[in-house]
Amino acid sequence: MIEELKRRIVEGGSITPKEAEALASVPERDALCDAADEIRRYFCGNEIDTCSIANARSGKCGEDCKWCAQSKHFSTGVKEYERIGTTQLVQMAQGYDRIGVNRFSLVTSGRKVAPKDAAAFCDDYKLLAKETTLSLCASMGLVDEDTLRALKAAGVSRYHCNMETSSEFFPSLCTTHTPDDKRRVIRAARAAGMTVCSGGIIGMGETMSDRIQMAFELRALEVDSVPINILNPIKGTPLEHVPAISKDEIIRTVAVFRFILPSTTLRFAGGRARLARTTVKRILQGGMNGVMIGDLLTTAGNDARDDFRLFEECGFQIKKQLAK
Repeated sequence: MIEELKRRIVEGGSITPKEAEALASVPERDALCDAADEIRRYFCGNEIDTCSIANARSGKCGEDCKWCAQSKHFSTGVKEYERIGTTQLVQMAQGYDRIGVNRFSLVTSGRKVAPKDAAAFCDDYKLLAKETTLSLCASMGLVDEDTLRALKAAGVSRYHCNMETSSEFFPSLCTTHTPDDKRRVIRAARAAGMTVCSGGIIGMGETMSDRIQMAFELRALEVDSVPINILNPIKGTPLEHVPAISKDEIIRTVAVFRFILPSTTLRFAGGRARLARTTVKRILQGGMNGVMIGDLLTTAGNDARDDFRLFEECGFQIKKQLAK
């Protein structure tokens, strides 16, 4: 079955949700990963797309996402500030630029960035476009198309808005906004001339079927990049005691996503630092072709030098200097 479905995809076909479910449970996990890696090489080549983020506004978020340390509904002790300083931001971006990172995003807490803050961040983006060679991204919540067009004019080429999980499972994790709210933003970002980054978090209590449903929803939205985060349970959040997802589930999830999304960038994002190097290597050689470098919003990441050595071990070339 693995070889048959791989051949179909390489020849321009696609798989069904039922076939994806069957793939996820095949006994031959390494064969599944190897096939996913072949699909990745066929459609995407050997370049790995790296990105880094800055927590541009931290904490005090009115949304009630159960996984998030920044929600004011939960007591997590997260650092709170209204806006990162421009000097700090530029220095951070230049540091990532020097080591070969490709993309850089400002990420803000809250339902959506306020208009006055959006204007200030647009000024920051214009400066970053002058001072670095980074491709610029933004993740600023459920903004409207006018804000997206302003960000695009300031140099932002990609907008990020995670679907997070399947539409069916999402209401059990968040009640203050909906998957349809997210879809509206994704479509507005496209209308504003941006590419789109949208993925989710695995290990929040969802099933493999939920993950597969999310992947098909992302395929329908024609997103360009799919970040896959592994839940890092934060003390004080409702998901603090959720049992950890197994490495087998993580590996299989990534491989099946590659079958569903053959030409999309699958991006290894949060939670990677908690995995053994052998597991990370299997995932990178099992469908992934993008990685988030450095620290995350409220948790530490991997050492960038170790990351780049690992990418070379896995046969990747670093993708750099895309058109802004």
